[in-house]
Amino acid sequence: MTRKVDTAVVPQARIERVILVVRGVKVILDAELAALYGVPTKRLNEQVKRNADRFPEDFRFRLTREEHDAVLRLSLEAEPANRSQIATAPNRSQFVTDSQKHRDPRYLPWAFTEHETIMAANVLNSRRAVEMSVHVVRTFVRLREAAGRYEELARRLRQVEQRVGQHDTHLAGILRALRQLAEAPEPKRIGKTGFAVPEKRSK
Repeated sequence: MTRKVDTAVVPQARIERVILVVRGVKVILDAELAALYGVPTKRLNEQVKRNADRFPEDFRFRLTREEHDAVLRLSLEAEPANRSQIATAPNRSQFVTDSQKHRDPRYLPWAFTEHETIMAANVLNSRRAVEMSVHVVRTFVRLREAAGRYEELARRLRQVEQRVGQHDTHLAGILRALRQLAEAPEPKRIGKTGFAVPEKRSK
């Protein structure tokens, strides 16, 4: 069942909470995208399937069982401070869990990249979906710009740190601490998934 979302005001933070990093790419899972667009997840995926030529595999992909399990497991077990293993906002993993844990376990979720969230709105052909897609894209852009600002600040701090060198060890220590704070948090990545997947025990 699709959660109702206030069509008048959807906080940017609400959209940020559903953007995850999977396989090194920022995506929104199908159930969350459907909720934002005001349609059942089944209808979203049906429309996408009917217009498969508009959704190349490098822009939309299905999570593996391990990836989906990792979303659920890390959402439930990780402390808020450590949830960057899935995403960078502290509460988004729980938001995602709420929708994913109720889906039919036979069907793994689809992940939509920024480009495909726009295409999904077009194939749904609803005013709400089109309007909401603008907010979704703006959020993707804002996150990308924020990451760029973090990188630039960290780069400048590294330059200052190099110029200071060993002349002032106290100042150099402060600069190193600032640089670490300025570096954008990276999701924990193992293999190609971007998730921590348990190692298989040898028999």
